[in-house]
Amino acid sequence: MSPRSRSTSRSPARRPSRTSPASRRRSAPRRHPASYRPRRASGWEQAGLLLLVLAVVWSLVVGALRWLAAHPWVPIVLLLVAAAAGGVWIHRHRETARWNRVREQGLRYAMPQIDALHHRQFEEAVRDLMRRDGCSEAIRVGGAGDNGADVKATDPFGRLWVIQCKHRKAGLAGSAVGTPDLHVLNGTGRPVHNGDVVVLVTNGRFTDKAVTFARSQRLHLVDRHLLARWAAGSTPLWELLSAVPAPRRPASGS
Repeated sequence: MSPRSRSTSRSPARRPSRTSPASRRRSAPRRHPASYRPRRASGWEQAGLLLLVLAVVWSLVVGALRWLAAHPWVPIVLLLVAAAAGGVWIHRHRETARWNRVREQGLRYAMPQIDALHHRQFEEAVRDLMRRDGCSEAIRVGGAGDNGADVKATDPFGRLWVIQCKHRKAGLAGSAVGTPDLHVLNGTGRPVHNGDVVVLVTNGRFTDKAVTFARSQRLHLVDRHLLARWAAGSTPLWELLSAVPAPRRPASGS
């Protein structure tokens, strides 16, 4: 065999394959970290914790009772202080109610005062006048969605009053209240509010058509002149109006 043939018959030595670190990282299997699960307290541990809390509470109660037994005057003083505070609160509450009754019974308005009011204040003034007359639960309900009722009150005879208020800054010189406002009041005063006495009060005046319409629908009108008598005196409104419905019940105290 010739040297050439020997050289060709030898197979070259195989070199070990080299892989990059990145490829080794890609080929290596991923290891997922084990998820942490908090260990739940066993029933015995929960029972032991509950017993510990009860023991602490019991020791505090026993300690407080022993301290009170050694100082018996402390509960007596606390009771006296509580009784005194309650008595003061009741006295102040009664005095406040009494002065409110006195203020309401002596409430008077002059027409210049009423003319200077905002329309919301005018509604509050009408509410206060009804309270002065004995309607202790008179409320102002004026605002959006009032359905034509600015003030609602139940008089001592059990009649429900539904009142709409129209304030005019210029008084008699302002625009007269017409039938459109009465149409709204007539459509809601009895059907919606179940009123027994439906009234429209203004510090101004009414048109002739409004007066005629009110009479035909049993609506009561309080114009500037009648309002002046009502606000400046002490006569209840139902004694100033004519054709008021009969009482539902006897007046309280009668």
